[in-house]
Amino acid sequence: MILACHHITKEYPEQVVLRDVTFHLEKGDKAAVVGINGAGKTTLLRIITGEENADEGSVSFARDCSFGYLAQDQGLSSDRTVYEEVLSVMQDLIDMEEKLTQYEASMETTKGAALTSMIADYTDLLHRFEDRGGYAFRGEVTGVLRGLGFRDEDFSQVVGTLSGGQKTRVALAKILLKKPDIIMLDEPTNHLDMSSIRWLETYLMNYRGTVLIVSHDRYFLDRTVNKVLELENGRGMMFAGNYSDYAARKKALREQQYHAYLNNQAQIKHQEEVIEKLRRFNREKSIKRAESREKMLQRMEVLDKPIELRDDMQLHFTPCIKSGREVLTVEGLSKSYGDKHLFDNVTFRVHRGEHVALIGDNGTGKTTILSILNEVVPADRGVIRYGTNVHIGYYDQEHHVLHDEKTVFEEISDDYPAMTNTEIRSMLAAFLFTGEDVFKRVADLSGGEKGRVSLAKLMLSKCNFLILDEPTNHLDMVSKEVLENALNCYEGTVLYVSHDRYFINHTASRILSLTQQHVLNYPGGSGEKAPDCFIGNYDYYLEKSAQIEETLLAKAEADARQASPAGTAATSSSAGGQTQPAEMPKKAAAAGDSGDWQRQKEEKARLRKAANDLRKCEDHITELEDESASIDEQMSLPENCTDASKLHALTTRKAEILEELEELYAQWEELSENV
Repeated sequence: MILACHHITKEYPEQVVLRDVTFHLEKGDKAAVVGINGAGKTTLLRIITGEENADEGSVSFARDCSFGYLAQDQGLSSDRTVYEEVLSVMQDLIDMEEKLTQYEASMETTKGAALTSMIADYTDLLHRFEDRGGYAFRGEVTGVLRGLGFRDEDFSQVVGTLSGGQKTRVALAKILLKKPDIIMLDEPTNHLDMSSIRWLETYLMNYRGTVLIVSHDRYFLDRTVNKVLELENGRGMMFAGNYSDYAARKKALREQQYHAYLNNQAQIKHQEEVIEKLRRFNREKSIKRAESREKMLQRMEVLDKPIELRDDMQLHFTPCIKSGREVLTVEGLSKSYGDKHLFDNVTFRVHRGEHVALIGDNGTGKTTILSILNEVVPADRGVIRYGTNVHIGYYDQEHHVLHDEKTVFEEISDDYPAMTNTEIRSMLAAFLFTGEDVFKRVADLSGGEKGRVSLAKLMLSKCNFLILDEPTNHLDMVSKEVLENALNCYEGTVLYVSHDRYFINHTASRILSLTQQHVLNYPGGSGEKAPDCFIGNYDYYLEKSAQIEETLLAKAEADARQASPAGTAATSSSAGGQTQPAEMPKKAAAAGDSGDWQRQKEEKARLRKAANDLRKCEDHITELEDESASIDEQMSLPENCTDASKLHALTTRKAEILEELEELYAQWEELSENV
């Protein structure tokens, strides 16, 4: 056992956050802490790390146990560069490296017994340096920074000039490189794009220590944890398995508890009715029997009604009219901001009934595409055409449809004056706004509350084409599931941007990936009822992207070259039906069979070259690994242990080989993906 929490209790003036929470973790456990917003997840981590004190209970660690803790939006203030700040974690290895260099310089001028003693110290230090991965630590720092989304040109940036999210990623890199016995992470994926999250998943899955994570990213938890600690109404319960295992077990347990409660209530009611009838008889024997049953009833266990989570939020998106088959056509869409080129010649279609997810790394322009579709941002060039009878409902993550000066009630009443006060209050209650909550100013709402108001307005719009920008941001897990169920029952068309892979997996029928300034189409289910089968969900995308991304990119680049744009035609659209585009560039005719043959020929040549490069790389790796093994044998020979110059030459060559191998391993990994 590496960590144990016993009877943790924490109260604030307004509420009891934690009540008698007890659990323990073994070495190597990967555990998640889940619960609705305000359940006490972050408070529990702060108590474990000692940043807060529990009112009751204790926290104990295994002897000599070390831990690293990443808090939400953890900032760093430093005058060092990103690389220097993260490298500082390796200071003990840097000191050892400098000491080895000093030894090597001193051995050139030292003789006799002093040299023998120095060589012994040097050999001991060298072994410890090697055991700690001393030859590879700089490469490890670079690998972690790249994995967390830093580009090589970012390494020289001063930490103090970074954004809050970038500083959090620097802090995360330092924790991962320290390799403590326990890593505790509070919402680690908040500032990572999809590729960085996938890298972190792989890192944590292979981590030999213990991991404790607070996260709303259900896909991330599915991939990384084998235990789930649920905090509900202040109490904690541990479940085995990942998040999906927990969700299934929790659902079954909740149903079981509810049925037991109903049976218990039925038994109590039955006994009370029997007692009442016996007393009505008003005879000595019947009264005695009634008294006997009353004693039995007093001894009967009365079960509490199971706690109901905030799953009573009701979302029912109902289109007012059926749209035409072709809902949206986008051709040749391009956008730049100064020197920053976001995307070029973006072309795709959306058909009635499809649920299309647009994904891509941060900063690639996904939200910009949605903003262009809604005429919030102008395009540099391109054509947008909406089909017949298309009515758009837009949900943006900044909630621009809301007005800070209005109350929640006014947001609805002003837009839908035909609704009565009772109807508005009933509708808002379905979105968890009750009592005086409906008179809160929008400016005073939390992110999750603003999201619920925006969803309420979207539901009332009865549009048949929903365009959603990060709809799950700030929603707790229960609210996300409510939204998922609502979209899966929705008979209209959906196009959305999201980083929530679990949400994508459960709602998308097709994936569009914004990659290297092009939109790549990963077709799955098509047309109406496609979401029921989730053929084109995120798992499908992962499977196919590894196989065909290069082919799709080559095709997209070829299409962009053929488009031959003339000028900067602007986008002009009408959500009510037909589009009247300005002068738009005409797309060139398809290359035909000869063009296809030429592309196939070029692709085969590329594959042959990649296979040849991979073989050469593998041969070079084998040669260097053999040489490294030979050096190890030479360094262990008695005659070399006392030869300072020979030993220095061998260790220098060993370091050169290991550094070259690090580069070759990275090259091999890149080449193997292209064959």
